[in-house]
Amino acid sequence: MSGHSKWATIKRKKAAIDAARGQQFTRVIRELTIAARENGSNPENNPRLRRAIDAAKASNMPADNITRAVKKGAGELEGVRYEEILYEGYAPGGTAVLVEVLTDNRNRTVSEIRHMFTRRNGNLAESNAVAWMFERKGIITIEDEKMNEDKLMEIALEAGAEDVQGEEGVFEIITVPAELETVVSALEKAGIKFESAEVQRVAANKITIQGSEAKSLIGLLDTLEEHDDVQKVWSNADIIDEEE
Repeated sequence: MSGHSKWATIKRKKAAIDAARGQQFTRVIRELTIAARENGSNPENNPRLRRAIDAAKASNMPADNITRAVKKGAGELEGVRYEEILYEGYAPGGTAVLVEVLTDNRNRTVSEIRHMFTRRNGNLAESNAVAWMFERKGIITIEDEKMNEDKLMEIALEAGAEDVQGEEGVFEIITVPAELETVVSALEKAGIKFESAEVQRVAANKITIQGSEAKSLIGLLDTLEEHDDVQKVWSNADIIDEEE
């Protein structure tokens, strides 16, 4: 999760997506393409592609666009080849930031990402300088004020989830990556709708920051998330909102 408390982050990201659908289309198309390239065009045998297709449909992407992106990735159509890169950096307050990108021009992207860090009093780091601070976890997000938390927990834990956390009608189900699809299937079978289901990088330990450092970090995270090549951003910061 990137920066704020996890609940505020979910809402902030959702608002950003709603305000920038064109940018979301670009990101989803890239994810569709690379998922199909890695594991084929059949979503039944490709969980990553299945999640990408679900995200595309949720953003109201036309079916033709989805099909074309998948075919490009699978090599059935000519198209740009994207490269997955994980950038690591240090941000204000001594916090760590991971930036996952899909790019067709590595040199351009690293230059732009480095500039964003520098502008916000941060800097890019060497490979694995901060990645070791994060664990890969399957995260399923549900927004439903009427959800019965006990029922949700029972279904999720029986399916193999590690934990269920909730606050103000927003729930997160946490799994090991290998169990994500099993838990998703159990939720679908139970008729429970979810906002997202993906493997994320979760910080094992948080660093609390506030004031000007928090403001600079939020600015960096927002700028990174707005970049066309950036797919996901994570930080180990626990930001205190002084206005609350």
